[in-house]
Amino acid sequence: MSTQQVDIAPATIAETDALTTMVRTSAAYSGEYRTMVANQTIDAAYIERHVVRVAHGPDGELLGFATLQVPGRGGPGEGEVDFMFVADGLQGRGIGRLLVDDLRREAAKLGLVRLHAVSHPPSAGFYRSCGFRDVGVIEPYGRIGWSRPHLILTLD
Repeated sequence: MSTQQVDIAPATIAETDALTTMVRTSAAYSGEYRTMVANQTIDAAYIERHVVRVAHGPDGELLGFATLQVPGRGGPGEGEVDFMFVADGLQGRGIGRLLVDDLRREAAKLGLVRLHAVSHPPSAGFYRSCGFRDVGVIEPYGRIGWSRPHLILTLD
């Protein structure tokens, strides 16, 4: 499948169970990282409060999704990438980059000038490849027992 066959659209309430399942079962969060996502839920209230964008393949299959919180970390004019997931087995095919580009456009529509991301450590390289830069580290707290990179993308 080429990235030209990917359609990105707002999430619907009917997709909440599938989005939650993608988060909770992602191979990217195996082992010690599973505790971070084990109880995460994407529900109707989340979709109504945040920008939730879903990537679908040519047959309507769920390929991934990304979310933007406004406000998020930072100050006025800044948002935060909260969730960024691509279906297991589909990473490295450009779907994540399409989702980031889509969030950039959505952020621009909202008048945002900067996006924050607190990255899952193994995903930090992906964010850097999309233009995010490191600005700090979020230290362990609660059920998250590891440090996470804090990155920022300045929008044009």
